[in-house]
Amino acid sequence: MDFSGRSILITGASEGIGRALALELAKGGARLTLVARNEARLKELAAEVEQLGSQAQVVIADVTQAEAAPRMVAAAIGAFGALDILVLNAGGTMWAAFDALKDPVAASRELMELNFFACVRITEAALPHIKRAKGLIVPVASVAGFTGVPTRTLYAASKHALVGFFESLRVELRGSGVDITLIAPDFVVTEIHARAMGADGRPIGHGKLDPRKVMTAEACAKRIAKAMKKRQRLLITSARGRSGRWLKLLAPGLVDRIAARAVARRV
Repeated sequence: MDFSGRSILITGASEGIGRALALELAKGGARLTLVARNEARLKELAAEVEQLGSQAQVVIADVTQAEAAPRMVAAAIGAFGALDILVLNAGGTMWAAFDALKDPVAASRELMELNFFACVRITEAALPHIKRAKGLIVPVASVAGFTGVPTRTLYAASKHALVGFFESLRVELRGSGVDITLIAPDFVVTEIHARAMGADGRPIGHGKLDPRKVMTAEACAKRIAKAMKKRQRLLITSARGRSGRWLKLLAPGLVDRIAARAVARRV
């Protein structure tokens, strides 16, 4: 797939992987609809995209609001006449043991709304246009969508749901010309960790990862763009994540220990 002239909608575009991916796709001449809540950061990003010779528009929206999905899709169609690629990147995480959560049911609803239901609504709004373009849907899940991760119980649940939905949708879309490139990053240096939900349900306000030991958003974005070009079925961004899928079948207890150690060491 050539990105030149392609209309691409990216949610969660103001920071982290979404921002880095927008800049990577802009180098290939994509026409971008950038969606997030932070208007100032989106406008800065749009200016950077235009400096790279590509087009961009911003849509200020909270993806958890029902009205946001049709509005962002309509904006992409209105500006560029089509929607070729949908990148579902907006999401949130947590950093607390389940039994430490003040209100686990409320926390689960919040994460499922952001990480799963919002993606379902946006996909519903975008799918007729993606079908018309014989385009691509790119859900950004996580390695936590394939295995359990301590202190990420509800986050992992939401990402498992996301993986299950898009794996099933892929089967339904066989023969339509639409492909799904499922992205499963391992730990990445992004702002999502500072905004992670703590035991009290509020953002913890600081990252807990050692940035020297995990992938940068820019490196992750390059891998995602490469997978998108190939219309690749699945991208797992780390060797640990790739091997973990198979080890889980052969030695599930070992995978549990690897996940626990990764969280304890913050890498």
